[in-house]
This record gives sequence, C-alpha cells and structure tokens, in this order.
Amino acid sequence: MVSGGGLEDVTEVFTQNPAQVVGIVLALIGAVFLSVGAQLQYRGVGKVEKAIGETGGGLSMRQLLALLSRPSWVLGTAMLGAAIVLQLFSLSLAPLIVVQPLGAVALVITAIINARVSHVRLNRASIFAIVLCVGGVGVFVTIAAFTAVDKPVSDADLITILTILAVVLVLFAVTFALLRKRFKALFYIIGAGVLYGFVATLAKVVISRVQAENFTWLTLLCLLGLIGAAALGAYFVQNAYASGPPDLVIAGLTVIDPLVAVTIGIVVLDEASQAPAWALWAFAVVGAIAIWGVILLSKHHPQTQLAVEESPTPAGPTDGTP
Repeated sequence: MVSGGGLEDVTEVFTQNPAQVVGIVLALIGAVFLSVGAQLQYRGVGKVEKAIGETGGGLSMRQLLALLSRPSWVLGTAMLGAAIVLQLFSLSLAPLIVVQPLGAVALVITAIINARVSHVRLNRASIFAIVLCVGGVGVFVTIAAFTAVDKPVSDADLITILTILAVVLVLFAVTFALLRKRFKALFYIIGAGVLYGFVATLAKVVISRVQAENFTWLTLLCLLGLIGAAALGAYFVQNAYASGPPDLVIAGLTVIDPLVAVTIGIVVLDEASQAPAWALWAFAVVGAIAIWGVILLSKHHPQTQLAVEESPTPAGPTDGTP
C-alpha cells in the first residue's frame, strides 16, 4: 500500500514493478481492440438478422454460420482475438485484479464509436451511467494497483474454481434452455460477464502453470473449463449484440467480468491478502456503483428506448456496408 508520499510513492511503486506497468499498457491497448471489434461484430449480427430474420430464443445455427460470411463480423472477431492475446500477455505480467478492470476503457471508446456510426446521441442519463461504470472500475483498479499481489494457485484453489465454474455452466445452460425466449440483452450481458470472469481467472492459472512447466490433469481440466466458458460466453455476447447496442454490451462485460474475476482473486486466490480493511470495503462500494451504472445504461440508452418504443426487432446497422 502507498503511504502519503504523493507522486514519489506512485513513481516508486511503478519503478519497482516494471512488468506490472507493461501489463497495464498491454491491457489498455487490448481495450482499444475490444471496443472496435465489438462495434464490428454488432454490425455483422445486425446484417445477418436483417438478411435471415429474427427467430427468437437466441441466434440459430443458420444465423451463426451466416456470421462467417459477414466481413465486418469476421474482422471484429479477429480484433477481439487480438484483444484476448494482449490480455493474456498482460495477465502474465500483472495481478489479475489490476489488469482485468482496465477493460472499462473500452466502454468509453465503444460509446463514442457507436454514437458516431449509429448517429444516435447519448442522453444525459446514458453519459451519467457510463461515468459510473468507468469511475467505479477506475477507482477499483487504482486501489488494487497498490494493494494486489500475485499468489501461486494451489491445487485445492483450482479445484474450488473449477467446481464453481461447473455449477455456473450448468445453471446458465439449464436456464437458457428453459427460458431463452424471455431473455433480453441484460441477461446475455450478465451471463457473458460472469463466464468471461472465469475465463480470465483460468487463463491466469494456465499461464502460470505453463510457465512453471506444471502439466498435470488439473491443468488440462482448467484448459477445458476455460474453452467451455469462453464458447458459451461468446454465444451469449452475440445474442446480446442482437438485442442491445454495443456500448451496453461492453458496459456489462467490462464491469461484471472484472468483478467476478476480482471476487475469485480475493476470495479464492487471496490476491488481496495485504489490502487493509478499508480497501476491501472500497472494493464493494465502487463495485456496486459500477453495476448500478450498467443497470442505468440498460434502461436509459437511447437505442434501447428506441427499440422498445418503435419495434420489438433489435436495432441494427442500416447502411449498405458489410
């Protein structure tokens, strides 16, 4: 933790942890790729829905295959892949609870891009909601940067994480199978955020084990869990694009994803073991503020309101670009 030394203390922290600085920079670059990739994927999903029609209950297999023929969606997917690679490198250099929340930067970029592309001006309520999201996560990462430590993940910790993930996967799969026709964008966003939180955690574990040449059955199981969570999370994201604007999707992902990952880091991996009591309370407060921002954005985003008022069909791109 940093004492009252001001700029000198901040400089000392980063000087003593140059790898963490590099990890933060990579995470920020990844956030840019994430925001642009999200906008392109959203455009591709909108084009497919207009061409094939809305089936309800989630994207059909025909729609998913049609996405592969949309240049915008393919390019967006490539950019998201680059964002993931950068995130993995950043996770290998800095603690999980420092790197993961930095994705909130993507929310601001996505909101600006989407407003210009969709010709929809954000209202005051939406801007306030985005400020809450970014501000909450920003305060969180500032506190975490000076209190977080990397801890080796024991086999018992990994078994705990995998057990929780298995329960979460079953719950989401059963809920989706029974109630998918009632789902709105917010459910898909929450589901994807929770699953990607586990993906980030398991990615951190796999990287650490590979670096330590610790190739055991648990490492393989961890990799399989990562792939399963990433696949279902990606499907939820595409459905979220089909029922909500991209900045709302990114808002949910960049808030819920890090909160889940951070909770795992604090509770299971003990990465906040050196944090003072006030920091733990601060984590809870700013996390609640960020979640409140996501809920407000889902209610007041102009594209969401327009879709509800004019048509049940999700808003999508209307120009002739791919």
